[in-house]
Amino acid sequence: MKHPIRQIRSGRRGIAATEFAVCLPVLMLLLLGMLEACSMIFIKQSLASAAYEGAHTAVAPGATATDVRRACLDLLTDRRVRGASVSVLPGDPLGVPEGQFMEVHVSAGTDANSLLPLRFFRGRTLTASASMMKEI
Repeated sequence: MKHPIRQIRSGRRGIAATEFAVCLPVLMLLLLGMLEACSMIFIKQSLASAAYEGAHTAVAPGATATDVRRACLDLLTDRRVRGASVSVLPGDPLGVPEGQFMEVHVSAGTDANSLLPLRFFRGRTLTASASMMKEI
């Protein structure tokens, strides 16, 4: 004959296993969502840094639109951001007079830069821009 205390303990073990089985998918979804969100924050910050570097390059004497795009894409390549596009406004920094602003817009899709196959941010485009005044 079984002892009543042992019956209670074995019942508790079964309840704990059931609770774990129910909670595990929720905890995994939260963990994966946090990883994906942190990845997108990193990409957004990388785009902002690239836009700043591009604008800084654009206001340098003798800079061309190709130099600006190269500066942006080099930084994004180092940070492993894929599928980025860069636009420079106005198109040619050489023709911009002193006192005018140069704008650099950088964007990248979330689908190409997702860490996980779940893609919580599916179909979105992250963008960043920076503007600087041409002084010299």
